[in-house]
Amino acid sequence: MKNMKNLIPSISIPKLPAGKMGVVLGSLIAGQWVFNDLVHVPSGGIAVMAAGAGLWFLSKPAVGSFVPPSTVKGWVKRCKDVLGQFESLEDPSDHLLKASSRSLELQEVLSRKTPQSLALISTIGVDLPEVGLFEESIVNSHSFDLVCSSTLPIKNKSWEFPEKFFQKDLIIYYLPLPLRAVDLLWLKAIPEDLSSWIMVSSNDSVDWSNELNALNSQLPERWKNRILRSEGSYSVKQMKNVLAPVRRCLDQSKRNIDQTRQRLLSRLHTSWQSDLEGLRREKFKAIQNRSQWLVAGAVFASPVPSTDLLSLAVVNGLMIQEMGNIWACDIKPDLLNKVARQLAIAALAQGVVEWSGQTLLGVAKLHGGTWLAAGAMQAISAAYLTRVVGRSMADWMALNNGVSQPDLELLKLQAPELIARAAEKEKVDWANFLKQSKNWMNEQIVQKTNTPKPQLS
Repeated sequence: MKNMKNLIPSISIPKLPAGKMGVVLGSLIAGQWVFNDLVHVPSGGIAVMAAGAGLWFLSKPAVGSFVPPSTVKGWVKRCKDVLGQFESLEDPSDHLLKASSRSLELQEVLSRKTPQSLALISTIGVDLPEVGLFEESIVNSHSFDLVCSSTLPIKNKSWEFPEKFFQKDLIIYYLPLPLRAVDLLWLKAIPEDLSSWIMVSSNDSVDWSNELNALNSQLPERWKNRILRSEGSYSVKQMKNVLAPVRRCLDQSKRNIDQTRQRLLSRLHTSWQSDLEGLRREKFKAIQNRSQWLVAGAVFASPVPSTDLLSLAVVNGLMIQEMGNIWACDIKPDLLNKVARQLAIAALAQGVVEWSGQTLLGVAKLHGGTWLAAGAMQAISAAYLTRVVGRSMADWMALNNGVSQPDLELLKLQAPELIARAAEKEKVDWANFLKQSKNWMNEQIVQKTNTPKPQLS
């Protein structure tokens, strides 16, 4: 069954407070008259200015951030929520088989009942401490599995932490001095939520303090106070002193296994979200293509620029609501619209409309009267603006999956980059957009030509 709690309510035109709408409408009308009749600023310029001012006025900050689950139960709930979202996006014929496979993956993580596990690892060619001595020095009241392995490659493309070590509860990385670049790369690859230590071999007691300071200065902050010193030829008693922090951690068996389950569930959730995102982008393309021409039609039909922009905001609001359903947002519709308006402000500030308009003027010379039809440039520029804002909104929704109260102050900082990326991606497909635009304009001209003129009585 679908998890309806994670779905946005049915599509509706976003409602704005009457007071704010009155002020915005009044400002647009008064601004249009003042700038056109008194200051003589072209209507296109005041339209953009009014849009920016109106959108800004309607936006007010709301603070919030995504907090990942901190328990196994919380991660299980999120994973099950994702399974429900697959049902609403996948083809029914494929969903049944894939759902069964995903449920099995989830169950494998939850049914993991092996004793906690510890791995002593290093890169290929490094001699690890004697296994028997190590195992005897670390034994405690809780059972555990020990793996000693020098198998990490010195050359690698992805530097992705191996699956067999990712599933361990504790890791000790045996580090030969001096620090090598390859060791630093593998240390960075170890998940931060995996209890880990570094063990180094140093026989010179006089220089150990200097060596430790030098090592700490080169390592990420997370490894501070996580370095164990081995002098090589230790007795069991001496090695026990070195490994005391690890033994204390092993005493917390339930916590360690629970933490590993959370880590595995988090990765499973991330993998599923990646698959979901691909499905969402496919659905979004249809909404994006339909919405941009609805906006273009509204702008093309209206002779007043300010009204055009209000029409654009309404249709964009409908697009955002549909996107909210696809991304299963828990964010309230009015907050989603504030996010969209903030992105629209950034798009106007970065000159998306001006760029598309100037580019269309260049193309107009190639298409003659069709492209010079009244209002065509403005309509198609509005469609392109809708396209860019829509893509940036999709990127934002992907980044904020699971957020119920967006941080609009943070969005103000993120918006320029989101818009820049979206605009760059859309420019790559500019030729296809122009082809769609030409087809749309031809349809508008045919409709106008076939519309009977009113008879005078």
